[in-house]
Amino acid sequence: MKENFDRFNFAIHKEKEMVSFRRWTLALTVLALFAGLASAQIVGTSNPTMTCTTNVTVTPTLRGEGFTEQTGDITLVCTGGAIMTAGNTIPTVNIAVSLNTAVTSRLLSGNVSEALLLIDEPGSGLQSAAGTNPGTGTPWPYGPAAPVNVCPFPTNPLGNSSIPSLTNCLETAQTLTVTGGSPLLTMVPPITQILVPNNFGAPGTSGYNAFEGVVSGNTVTFFGVPVLPPATAGLSRVFRITNIRANATTLATGSVGGPGQVVASISITGATAPGLTQPYPIVGFVQMGLTAKTSSVTSLAQCNSQTLTRVNTLTYSENFATAFKTRVAATSTGSYSGQMSSIQNIPGQVYFSESNFVQPVPISTGSALAGLADYGTRLQANFSGIPAGVSLFVDNTNGVNALPGGSASNNTTTSYVQLVTSSTISDGTPSGGVFGPALAPTTGTFTQIQVNADGTATAVWEVLNTNPNALESFSVGVYVSYTANVAQGIPATNTTPMVTMSYAPTYTGGSAAAASGTLTIPRFVTSTTWQGNIFRINICRTVLLYPYITNTSGYDTGYAISNTSMDPFGTGNQQGTCSLNFYQGTNNPTPIATPVIAAGTTWANLASIQVPNFGSGGPTGAGYMIAVCNFQFAHGFAVVQDLGGRNFGMSYLALVVPDPGSGTRQPLSTDKIAGATGEQLVN
Repeated sequence: MKENFDRFNFAIHKEKEMVSFRRWTLALTVLALFAGLASAQIVGTSNPTMTCTTNVTVTPTLRGEGFTEQTGDITLVCTGGAIMTAGNTIPTVNIAVSLNTAVTSRLLSGNVSEALLLIDEPGSGLQSAAGTNPGTGTPWPYGPAAPVNVCPFPTNPLGNSSIPSLTNCLETAQTLTVTGGSPLLTMVPPITQILVPNNFGAPGTSGYNAFEGVVSGNTVTFFGVPVLPPATAGLSRVFRITNIRANATTLATGSVGGPGQVVASISITGATAPGLTQPYPIVGFVQMGLTAKTSSVTSLAQCNSQTLTRVNTLTYSENFATAFKTRVAATSTGSYSGQMSSIQNIPGQVYFSESNFVQPVPISTGSALAGLADYGTRLQANFSGIPAGVSLFVDNTNGVNALPGGSASNNTTTSYVQLVTSSTISDGTPSGGVFGPALAPTTGTFTQIQVNADGTATAVWEVLNTNPNALESFSVGVYVSYTANVAQGIPATNTTPMVTMSYAPTYTGGSAAAASGTLTIPRFVTSTTWQGNIFRINICRTVLLYPYITNTSGYDTGYAISNTSMDPFGTGNQQGTCSLNFYQGTNNPTPIATPVIAAGTTWANLASIQVPNFGSGGPTGAGYMIAVCNFQFAHGFAVVQDLGGRNFGMSYLALVVPDPGSGTRQPLSTDKIAGATGEQLVN
């Protein structure tokens, strides 16, 4: 347990160091030890046993919400082995990587995936092993200087008979004469000739140095990988395994591999399989990536029309510095360069993007791009309970950054998101510099979101800029508009508008938790990162104060409430009940609800009938009553008299109290009198 803990702390420290290199950091610090990376000497002393050591240069933090999280590249650095004779067929092995969770790399053809095994870091340019092709006499780069050459016929023993036999990718060993200036000549003793793979059936051409992986459940296997022993002391052969994605959702709260760890198990099989040390590397630490929240709930009155009124602010925050990613690592300051560029093919480089090692590869139906994600990190807001008649709007971006066509979408560290049309629409072909799915217009700051008949709506933003060196937050506003029609109950007041915030797109599991050739990357588990109310619409009420009511010492009080919403001015008719709240100091009666008072009618009653002996609980034998009526334009009248009405009678109009809504008893701003500190009432 302590060892796992130490490795975890080391990896976290390592990640903090790596992010300072930004997107184009070259994570190949150990390669200086392997001066003869891609070759083997023909003459000299050799170790008859070939041994490979496993290494994960950078162990990334994976999002616990993600089905398709990128694991760290695995390198097998191999030394020793028997010297081969030129012209002999290079022996092959099968290299399998099993995880403690499902492998979810994209399937390109059948169950042949985007996961790649690279031999001797092709295309990295770390060193030049330039030599002379003995067949043509022309310069022949190999190893890091060679381009990626993918075996066009990945073997598939798991049932796809349409893929040709593995023998199409067999290779032979071939002698290569090293010319002056090669770093190989700096070794002691100097090396003048090396062995390199030669494509079987095509003498003089460079060998295959990339193989596609076949996925089955938790395992990806690279079949028929040629293993040419480095043989000579000081030389090594490097096998890099990249583009393995993992379902991290099962590991966020612990697993058999340890809490929050993605653990790989590597096996090499074949008659000439080399020995392997450290076959169980940790290739990822799992942590929940997203925190979200809303601002305070805004209260609106049903009878007051609204036009683009901001009702809430949604804030998405990452829990570690690389939880938000662009589609690819931006290479220029042009708009959307973090979404459309596909130049991302240097082995071992850390890109801090949703895509990893992007490489065209052959498949049975043509070609495909391995390692390319469909879009950058997307953040989703699912709204529910939106009342009929309410139009919903959201910010196009997180602030005042430039809209499409501007300069906000580039490789700077300006944190930036933009609204897109849906959670699964792709950013398109990686060329042209045009961000296809952009929904936000080139002018303005808001976009109206469609509200469905059931009161639901969805908004999705994509990360266009992000800073991997800092914890970031994106905030976007939510706005509403509606035309009040209280008589028709529009907008409705019996709903609870809410928002659920998460990554996007989301799935419940099933096929989304396994490798797929149809589902988009990245994708996330359906979860509630945050759920809360965003606004409320309160009914428009009339609050009436009857300041003197008694039913003691031979007196009684009659009171009436008129619903005056029926008038000659075209006001919409309203109706509703009133809640009568009596107060006498102690032993206050239970509130009483009136019947529904229709427009154009008056309701009346007596205190002696509704609250007998009211006032006896107070020092003066009287009290007061507050009537809360669920309609506008209520007016009240009261009469206090002795029983029989023979000697005493007094009448008054009820006072109208400014509606405090759901908050404290404060008058509305339009009802305030300059300089006044108390409650301002009218009658």
